[in-house]
Amino acid sequence: MKKLVPLVVDVALVVVFCAIGRRSHDEAIGAGLLRTVWPFGTGLLLGWVIALAVAAGREGTSAVRQFDGRAVWPTGVIVWLSTLVGGMLLRAASGQGLAVSFFLVAATFLALFLIGWRAAVQVLRSR
Repeated sequence: MKKLVPLVVDVALVVVFCAIGRRSHDEAIGAGLLRTVWPFGTGLLLGWVIALAVAAGREGTSAVRQFDGRAVWPTGVIVWLSTLVGGMLLRAASGQGLAVSFFLVAATFLALFLIGWRAAVQVLRSR
């Protein structure tokens, strides 16, 4: 159960990211939130699968049992990139808007959210 906490934190932060985006464009948060979340949520879940596969590939199946979802590297970076790229590709495929400025804002906020909390945890654990 404790191993799922980082995944739950990531999901919550992606939902917050999407809600902030909808609110900043004066769009209804509740009504269209799922439409905004699903591409990034799918990318996030794919990132977790990739991060687990990378851990298993490096250390074998025992690494999956020892997998730390709070690690900045490689977990946080893989999850961030997958959420960003997967989310953007799925948005484009589903006909949702895609602009360079949106990509840059999304990259920044998702890095802050998905890598930032992991970095903060590592700093606090090292004290």
